[in-house]
Amino acid sequence: MSGPIEDSTPRPVKHSRGRCGSLAAPRTILLNGGRWAQTPPIFGRTHEPVITFAGPGLVNLDVGTLRRGARGAQGVVGLALGIGLGLSCEDGRTPAPRPTAGEPGPHAPTSATVVLPKLEAEPGDAPNERTRSEADAALDASSISDAARAIPDATLSSAADAAPRPRSPGKQGDCPDGMLFVEGEFCPGALQICMKHHIEYEHGRTNPTVSERCLVYKEPSKCISPKRKHMRFCIDRYEWPNKKGELPMVLVQWLEAKQLCESAGKRLCDDNEWRFACEGEEMLPYVYGFVRDPAKCFIDRPYVRREKPLKRYQLCLADPECLAELKRLDQRQPAGSFPDCISSFGAYDMNGSVNEWVNVPDKEPPNRSGLKGGWWGPVRSRCEPTVTFHKEEDWGYEAGFRCCKNAPD
Repeated sequence: MSGPIEDSTPRPVKHSRGRCGSLAAPRTILLNGGRWAQTPPIFGRTHEPVITFAGPGLVNLDVGTLRRGARGAQGVVGLALGIGLGLSCEDGRTPAPRPTAGEPGPHAPTSATVVLPKLEAEPGDAPNERTRSEADAALDASSISDAARAIPDATLSSAADAAPRPRSPGKQGDCPDGMLFVEGEFCPGALQICMKHHIEYEHGRTNPTVSERCLVYKEPSKCISPKRKHMRFCIDRYEWPNKKGELPMVLVQWLEAKQLCESAGKRLCDDNEWRFACEGEEMLPYVYGFVRDPAKCFIDRPYVRREKPLKRYQLCLADPECLAELKRLDQRQPAGSFPDCISSFGAYDMNGSVNEWVNVPDKEPPNRSGLKGGWWGPVRSRCEPTVTFHKEEDWGYEAGFRCCKNAPD
């Protein structure tokens, strides 16, 4: 494929091989007799989804938009109470006034992101082309930071949410050169409460071209799994070719990424391995903490629409027309350019930069492919979501990868 292939909301998709059609709108998830039930899309209705997928195994609970009389609302409130949210619902018959940029507004919706075990039916989540204008997609990164800083302290669980978190360069242990040793207790089900979304999403959450970006999460995240899972493995410090100061490789298929990792005596990371290396035992939404910051990782840069098809990487570099289009679109930065964009294990650029292919276990070809981490555009760029819509033979100008390896005993 030859266009952006990660975002938090579905929209029409065009693939280079014409393999994919159109993505359905996110499905609403309602509690029904203690089970998750899927209902048809409700975009365009007068009410908003009660619970919607934000990615495979990732559910957003918009508490501020629950309707007392809505189907399944009682079950949702029961879930919220059961996991200790302590948040209330509002009737919401009249929409609250829209806040201006940087202001939380009188009824700023609060949402809880619940990372649950994957369901069998996972909604498509990754666009190739945006359908809005280039001007609408362009964002001022400084305004995002201003919006986050403008949130009253009372809405945060701690005044230190935005404070820099100590980070070490990680440890190699017995892992090969260029790799980091990752070991700890992984939480499969993490509860993350979004206190403030980006103004773009607050104004256009029913617009399928708008990505669900959270500016501030409540601290700390909460593990709601019965127990954690011990993990122990090695991961590349940087995106392929895993060399500080070099641009990450893009326009690569999942199949090619798998082969390149294997040629180096490694393998593609499983999705939960990648996620744990990104979020750590704290279950951080972003590698640096709970407040989104475009100054720390390479995220929220203006979207540039692709105008011409792109070939895979080596073929594109050898084709003057393709290379010219890639240069026009390309906003990659050298690996390690953002010293604060480092996980607790020492891995760089796991939020933003370029999308990273991962392996989704227990899937059959061509559905073993997943994308993690987001890219430089105005998309989610968080640790948890895994995009599983794109197939193993797809590629994009912002899609790269890094490798993992079993840790020596």
